[in-house]
Amino acid sequence: MRWKDWDRNLKVRLYGEFLTNVLFWMFFPFMAIYFSEHLGKELAGILLIVSQLVGVFTNLIGGYCADKFGRKKMMTISMLGQALSFVCFALANSPWLESAMLSFICFSALGFFGSFYWPASHAMVADVVPEKHRSEVFAVFYTAINISVVIGPIVGGILFFEHRFELLLASAATSFLMTFLIHKLIRETVPVQEKVETNTEKNNWRQVIREQLQDYKVIINDKAFLLFIIGGIFAAQAFMQMDLLLAVYMNDQVPKQTLYSFGDWSVAVNGEGAFGWIVSENGLLVALFTVFISKWMTKYYERNVFVISSCFYGVAMLLFGHTTSIWVIAFGMFVFTVAELMVVGIQESFIAKLSPEHMRGQYFAAGSLRFAIGRAIAPIAIPLTAWIGYQWTFNLLCFLTLVGALMYMWTFKLIASRTEGSVSGTEGQVP
Repeated sequence: MRWKDWDRNLKVRLYGEFLTNVLFWMFFPFMAIYFSEHLGKELAGILLIVSQLVGVFTNLIGGYCADKFGRKKMMTISMLGQALSFVCFALANSPWLESAMLSFICFSALGFFGSFYWPASHAMVADVVPEKHRSEVFAVFYTAINISVVIGPIVGGILFFEHRFELLLASAATSFLMTFLIHKLIRETVPVQEKVETNTEKNNWRQVIREQLQDYKVIINDKAFLLFIIGGIFAAQAFMQMDLLLAVYMNDQVPKQTLYSFGDWSVAVNGEGAFGWIVSENGLLVALFTVFISKWMTKYYERNVFVISSCFYGVAMLLFGHTTSIWVIAFGMFVFTVAELMVVGIQESFIAKLSPEHMRGQYFAAGSLRFAIGRAIAPIAIPLTAWIGYQWTFNLLCFLTLVGALMYMWTFKLIASRTEGSVSGTEGQVP
C-alpha cells in the first residue's frame, strides 16, 4: 500500500503518535526509579501493582467504548485526558511543588486514559484499511513505536533527572496538539452496523465486562491451555522487569564507569544514564530482528521455542543480578531480547491452533491474561529487593522462568496425549 493511498486519518496519527511515543519513552522507563527513590521500594511496589490492576479493568471495556461512542470521540477524550494528566504531572515536579504521590496519581491517570485510546486507535486502522493491507499498515505503526523506544530512553536518560518539569510540560503541549489534530483533521470511522445500542442490558458496560470474564472460563475446561497461561505468567515475571526491577537495580547498584576510551578521550556513564541506553538497545534489536527471528522460529517445534525462550529469560536475570558491569548488562539485554523475539511470531498462532474454531475469540481473550496478570504481579519484585536483596530477587526470577519452562513442557505433553487430529497441526516441524 503506497503512502499516497493512505487515509489522512492514518497519516495524522502516525506522525502524532510517533512524537507522543518518543516523549512517553523519555519518562516511562524511569518511573520505577522515581517512585522507589521518593516513596520507598515497598510502597512503590504496592502502588505500581494497584496501577496495573486498574489498567486490567479499563482494558476490559476499552474496545466496548470504541464501538459504542466512536473511535474519534474516544481518541479525542483520551488524548485530552492525557494532556491534563501531564499538566498535573508537571505541576507535581515543578519548582513550586514536588509531590511523588500526586505524580503517581497522574502516572496512573495516563495509563487509564491510554487504555481507552489504543483500542480505538487500532480499530480505526481496521476501519479504513482493506484487509489485505492491514498487516503492512500495522507493521509501519509498530516500526514507528520501536524507533521511539530507541530514541526516547536515550534522551530521557539525560532530561528526566535534570529537566523533568520541562519534559512533562513538553509532553502536555504535545498531547494538547494531538487532541486538536484528532478533533480537526480525523473523521469518525466506526461502521454504522457496529454502533452499540444504549438501552439494552446486553450492551450495558457491566454486561460487557461480565461476558469477557466468562470468556476466561475456557481456561478451566482446557488443562493444556491453563498450563500454557500459567507458564506465560511465570515467564512474564522476568519479561516485565525491564522497566521495573532492572531500572531500580541499575540506579542503585551500577556505579559510574568508562564505556569507551581512546587516548585522552573517554565516555563515562552512571547507572541511571546507562539504563536509558539499555532500553534503547532492546528497542533497536526488536526493530532490526523481529521479522528475521520470527521466521526462523517457525522452523522449530513450538514446545522447544517456548521452553528455550523461558530459559533465556532466566539466563538474562542471572546476568543482570550478578554484575555491575554495563557491558555485561548489555549482553544480558541481548539475551533478554532474543528470548522476547523467539515467541513473538508463534504465540498467537499457537493459541489459534490450540483453540476450537467456534471458541477462538474466547481463547485469545483468555490468552491475554498472561500479560495482564504478569504485569500486575511483576512490581512486587521491587519491594522484594528490600527484604532479600537484589541477587536473590534476580535468582528467584530465574527460578520462576524455569518453572514456566516446565509448565510449557507439561502443556505439550497434554496436547500430545489428545487425539491425533488435535495435534496434527504441530507435526512435520523440525525438532
